[in-house]
Amino acid sequence: MKKLFALSLAMVMLISLTGCGSTPSNDNGENQNGFSTAVKGKLTMATNAAFPPYEYIEGGQVAGIDAEIAAAIAEKLGLELQIDDMEFDSITEAIKGGKADIGLAGMTVTPDRQEEVDFTVSYATGVQVVIVKEGSAITSVADLFKEGASHVVGVQRNTTGDILTTGDIEEKGFGTIDRYSKGAEAVQALKTGKVDCVVIDSEPAKAFVAEVEGLKILETEYVNEDYAAAMSKTNPELYEAVNQTLQDLIADGTIQKIIDKYISVE
Repeated sequence: MKKLFALSLAMVMLISLTGCGSTPSNDNGENQNGFSTAVKGKLTMATNAAFPPYEYIEGGQVAGIDAEIAAAIAEKLGLELQIDDMEFDSITEAIKGGKADIGLAGMTVTPDRQEEVDFTVSYATGVQVVIVKEGSAITSVADLFKEGASHVVGVQRNTTGDILTTGDIEEKGFGTIDRYSKGAEAVQALKTGKVDCVVIDSEPAKAFVAEVEGLKILETEYVNEDYAAAMSKTNPELYEAVNQTLQDLIADGTIQKIIDKYISVE
């Protein structure tokens, strides 16, 4: 019986030492990158894979800029990366509820979002643009705010385009906002005449216009914005590890190389 007990105890100790995907540590209880071994195991990324080139589905997997950035962060921290695709407006709740560690989805830093989650340093700059049909009466962003304007604007729900146009257009009486779960659905609504224009990030806008004949992007920009990763306010150690790693990847040129792979300099 004593031998059986000793064997069982040894097995338990072995499992506890080798489980949970922990990373190599030194005598100070830190992993190979200098962070506490509490930062170990799996890094779960929440995203909405309908925002090319930042995230999209390719070969049944989530691909794109944000997926590669998350992979680079996870590799530096010695973590396994898991990417969960979900509706954009579910990402913040997934982070707050502990279902995801990090949100990477071409997400803009806004005051309202900062009340819900913490943001890392910005890793990219985005531009909100306006898509219209060829021959549209809307020829510049200024047309959306002219006296007497009454346009129907399509947006992806809870994105920056939604937030901005709600305040700039709907609440000021310049038109109404039609909200869709995906940017592609808003673009389809434009094609079929349900909306007069779509406000969305410039990079997916380019992809949508290339796919749908008869659409164009206005030359004037709606607004510039900063993209960052969203993280929980309740896990400061993981936040510090990810934020510092992201800064290191920016400094050594890794992030720019990833972005350049998907976005050509015009």
